[in-house]
Amino acid sequence: HILIFYTVSDKQNRIKLINHNYLDLLLSDDEEDTKRVVRSAKDKRFEELTNLIKTIRNAMKIRDMAKCLEEFEQLCRAFLKSKTIMDKEGVPQFYIRLLADLEDYLNQLWEDKEGKKKMNKNNAKALSTLRQKIRKYNKDFETEIASYKEVQSCSPDAFTSSSGSDDDDDEGITAKSLLKKKPQEEEKKAPEASKFLKGAADEESESEDDEESEDWGSDSVDSGSESEDNEGAAASLAVVFLKKYDSRRKKHKKKERLEEEADEEAEAEEGGWEKVKGGAPMVKEKPKMFAKGTEINSAVVVKKLTEILQARGKKGTDRAAQIELLHALAGISNENNLGEGILIKIKFNIIASLYDYNPNLAAFMKPDMWKKCLECIDELMDILFANSNIFIGENIAEDSENLAISDQPFRVRGCILTLVERMDEEFTKIMQNTDPHSQEYVDNLKDEGRVCGIIDRLLQYLETKGSTEEVCRVYLRRIMHTYYKFDYKAHRRSLGLQGETKSEQDQEESEGEDSAVIMDRLCKFIYAKDRTDRIRTCAILCHIYHHALHSRWFQARDLMLMSHLQDNIQHADPPVQILYNRTMVQLGICAFRQGMIKDAHNALLDIQSSGRAKELLGQGLLMRNMQERNAEQEKIEKRRQVPFHMHINLELLECVYLVSAMLLEIPYMAAHEFDARRRMISKQFHHQLRVGERQPLLGPPESMREHVVAASKAMKMGDWRTCHSFIINEKMNSKVWDLFPETQCVREMLVRKIQEESLRTYLFTYSSVYDSISMETLSEMFELDLPTVHSIISKMIINEELMASLDQPTQTVVMHRTEPTSLQNMALQLAEKLGGLVENNERVFDLKQGVYGGYFNRDQRGGYQQKQGYHRGGYEHLSVTSKLLFTLFCGGSSQNALSLSSSKQLPSVDMKSVFLVWLVKLNVCVFLCLWLL
Repeated sequence: HILIFYTVSDKQNRIKLINHNYLDLLLSDDEEDTKRVVRSAKDKRFEELTNLIKTIRNAMKIRDMAKCLEEFEQLCRAFLKSKTIMDKEGVPQFYIRLLADLEDYLNQLWEDKEGKKKMNKNNAKALSTLRQKIRKYNKDFETEIASYKEVQSCSPDAFTSSSGSDDDDDEGITAKSLLKKKPQEEEKKAPEASKFLKGAADEESESEDDEESEDWGSDSVDSGSESEDNEGAAASLAVVFLKKYDSRRKKHKKKERLEEEADEEAEAEEGGWEKVKGGAPMVKEKPKMFAKGTEINSAVVVKKLTEILQARGKKGTDRAAQIELLHALAGISNENNLGEGILIKIKFNIIASLYDYNPNLAAFMKPDMWKKCLECIDELMDILFANSNIFIGENIAEDSENLAISDQPFRVRGCILTLVERMDEEFTKIMQNTDPHSQEYVDNLKDEGRVCGIIDRLLQYLETKGSTEEVCRVYLRRIMHTYYKFDYKAHRRSLGLQGETKSEQDQEESEGEDSAVIMDRLCKFIYAKDRTDRIRTCAILCHIYHHALHSRWFQARDLMLMSHLQDNIQHADPPVQILYNRTMVQLGICAFRQGMIKDAHNALLDIQSSGRAKELLGQGLLMRNMQERNAEQEKIEKRRQVPFHMHINLELLECVYLVSAMLLEIPYMAAHEFDARRRMISKQFHHQLRVGERQPLLGPPESMREHVVAASKAMKMGDWRTCHSFIINEKMNSKVWDLFPETQCVREMLVRKIQEESLRTYLFTYSSVYDSISMETLSEMFELDLPTVHSIISKMIINEELMASLDQPTQTVVMHRTEPTSLQNMALQLAEKLGGLVENNERVFDLKQGVYGGYFNRDQRGGYQQKQGYHRGGYEHLSVTSKLLFTLFCGGSSQNALSLSSSKQLPSVDMKSVFLVWLVKLNVCVFLCLWLL
């Protein structure tokens, strides 16, 4: 019963004897001390899972997201391998806990914006990827995770692990070897400083740990062969890993803690030790403003203010503490009645310190700082309005300031306008850095009322005490908060509508001026008084925008043409150029609403043809241009972006442009179908048509572009009803047309334009088929009244677009058979191309000889009108192609042409006569072809 195996090694031959009856192992010297442990498949799988979970938790501690992502993917694969065991035993509780903790951890990291900025590129990318994967993966364990969180919220200690040592060799792999991490609440309450607590607290923690280890020891699972026997008995591993909750023990512990706290309070009263919470920062005593017994007067306060301001901007200065000191100094000034002069001086410095709290220009103010800033500016305005004997200005020197109470008026150095302008810029930055689809954006937008209120108060103050330049600056700030807002109440009043209830009618009567009146008054003041081109340019553009927004097309158009801004706008700074682009877009949309299709297309052409409408309007950056700019340029361009509530709908803009191009391009294409020199009115519209033609399968249109393309194809056939159904339907109404203030008027205008342009397209396309057609028939086909049909056809005849005449008695259109057929059009195109070929050859020759202007312009140089004749530009200098053509048209055969082309010799004839004969023969051939056809 003994088998002998021979193995050869590098050092010596060893013989291993294995007895099958007694399983005695005859091992080598190196293997005598080793002991074999038999483990079940479940334990092996659980060991693999727990090792991966340990690695993930270690990576979570150091915020190594790349390692977390890698280990999580391996964990998912290992869990998939143990699928059969999980189906039998159930998902282990430590696995559920990791999934829940990891998801919460990733959500906290994702919300920490400052932390994300400090991450490197790999960690940030791994964080985004892992967050998506864990959210998707946890959907399969929603029930288990929900029950885990519910139990954890009821008894947080139920899932904490024992702090005792684990004997993996004796007990096997259990969850308590992994779950040693304390809950986040305990980590916050007991950081590293808890090591320095009193000994009584340490003894208490040790006793608690011993009790917990005893509880866990009674509920642990034995490894080895016992684990296999208990597999069928355990219904779920979740019950095994839970601690037993002893309410009596908890009450007893709580009672002991209360008694200890009472003893410590008694010791503290007697001058003993004082208990300090572990890890809590020591509260420093605020520095005293003035020494005890110091007399508080203006000079002392000003000196203290100077001391505080000297630390401003230095490295290591606590900006928040500096702001608190300034507030405390303002309170002391109020208590001692030192006057409004010192108080205004302190308020100026408080507001400046709030602005300097974020040293980075790209950073925006935090909500609490923003609220404090608004409150301080309001208080400053209250003081200025309450005291008329206060003069403030940047031109006041610090030596000439008068801050103390005296008979003379207060004189304070500072500019309230600069503070308000900076406040307005901070508000814009807050709106730029807020998610536009969140409730936070709506809450921040509500502060615009307070901002406008402060600007209005400053406007009233500067109108009485400010210079003309300052008034122009504050007027522009007020205009920038007004020009883009549609005045619905003024629009209702213009339509003769009133409020439904009595309170609404009273509210409308009590309201102030319309926005149009305010804009007109503010802008005209700037036109007359401003000396800087930038403020005047911005005011003109805002005025035009406001006119266009309220459908005052002619006023907006005339103001744009009279300003001549389009001539030199390229020299303006980028924010002004963005404002100009926004104004032109709004002007084009206004023209479209008024039915001025050609003007609308011309206004929108430059923006839409560039393909960068989003970037030109300051509504976002294009990803394809990211490589062309560095990080600093990207930050600068982001600061130029327009807040979301001021955006122009890009889909509406594109739809207006494409519909305008359709109404212009389709009749033009029908009128110049065979014209070789036909130009494109809109390249973007033609591109959309080509994209629609290249589609292998034409289904019903879905997007806005597909609707316009389908409508264009219907209009090309003269089918206005189908075109109307594609342009105006429920989907297009919800996406585009319902966004206009006068929705019904826009729809009626569109229907009328579609009918008229479809009639023109029908006449261009099918005029060669008719000898005559009744205008009544056309009126019924396109549902237009007879005078409108008569007007459209008359304009086409006058402009020589339609070769026809009107028969008034019979109300018919008589077609004239002068339009060439397709073959005749091809013959005419051939004649035009031959003429162009000769002209190009002569131009190339003249360029080589130093003469420019073509064959027919040579007399401008004077050389051909002298006695030299045509020798220099004679027949022998023509290109080979031109010689061949001349030979063929002068009566030569093709063989002669070939021989001449090979020998490059032609009969000497007069150039002028040859050219005239060539032209006559060419014309005769063309007209003969036309006559024969």
